Amino acid sequence: MQFASTQKRAAIWSGIAAFAMLILWLLAPVLTPFVVAAVLAYALNPLVNRIDALAKGRMPRVVGVMLVELVFIVAVLGLVLLVVPILSKEIPLMREQIPLLFDKLNSGLKPLLAQFGLKFSLDTGSLRAFVLKYLNANSEDVAGSLLSSLRLGGSVALAVVGNVVLIPVALFYLLLDWNRFVASVVDLVPLPLRSTYDSFMDEADGVLGQYLRGQLLVMLILAMFYSLGLTLFGLDLALPIGVFTGLAVFVPYLGFGIGLLLAVLSGLLQFASIKALVMVAVVYGTGQLVEGFYLTPRLVGERVGLHPLAVIFALLAFGQLFGFVGVLIALPASAVLLVGIRRLRQSYMGSRLHQGSTLKAMSSNETNRP
Repeated sequence: MQFASTQKRAAIWSGIAAFAMLILWLLAPVLTPFVVAAVLAYALNPLVNRIDALAKGRMPRVVGVMLVELVFIVAVLGLVLLVVPILSKEIPLMREQIPLLFDKLNSGLKPLLAQFGLKFSLDTGSLRAFVLKYLNANSEDVAGSLLSSLRLGGSVALAVVGNVVLIPVALFYLLLDWNRFVASVVDLVPLPLRSTYDSFMDEADGVLGQYLRGQLLVMLILAMFYSLGLTLFGLDLALPIGVFTGLAVFVPYLGFGIGLLLAVLSGLLQFASIKALVMVAVVYGTGQLVEGFYLTPRLVGERVGLHPLAVIFALLAFGQLFGFVGVLIALPASAVLLVGIRRLRQSYMGSRLHQGSTLKAMSSNETNRP
């Protein structure tokens, strides 16, 4: 059987892609810090290039790299520290309010269900004992369990610490030489395919860039909205929960659901009344309407083409195949696949198969036969 040159090229590139996926799957644990650094370098490199352009050669690139990475690290630490108030305040509140909430739940449900002939009695004593068993753990117990886990899983702890150190180092060198790395990859592309490769990657980069920039604006606006809305209702943890909810919408539906759950829990523990549910319904309901009908269509745009369901599927699918590394490469890979699907669709729409030229030619030949 003879294969056309196009089929041979397609088979070769498919084999290269399959080999790369196999290597990625086998070396996923080792590649994790480098993939994290590469994704961050892709996102931060435009800022470094902008600083270089503004400096006009008067400042070494290494200074811009250090400045951008320092600002990024400070921002990440700030976000992490936002979670600390939630943990430090929620646990004491839960310790105080959960027994009262169980009693109110029992006293409220019992007469309500009795109207329908249902006898209901919540074993509040057992539930309180079960929950308080874990909430009343003192710091010595926590420290002891932590040390025990570190002794038993020292390699895991060492890997975590190693990644925390290695990721900033890898990010520094990638940002420093990112343009050279990209140029080296482009040089490997066969010359006859260079124009096709350039247009394909430019389109994929545009899709991913539009999505990331638009989504970042949506996240920042929603973080301010949720923080302000929860503050107006008097929630003590309005700022950390609002910021977390706004930033977590990067993962569609799941991030919003976690933020919603945190707000409900905090509201019930602080207010212990229907005010908590009203607060969540007003703030989060309005936020969803504003995001769905205005922010996402205007700032992300339908032209990008990355539907929220496609983002969720990509995150789950790549995470299932490659673990944490797969989650990191899900969006870039989705952008590339989206561009590829668009081009295949355009090729199909212009083909003789779709337009029926082959069928018309066959029918005309049959008609012209004597």
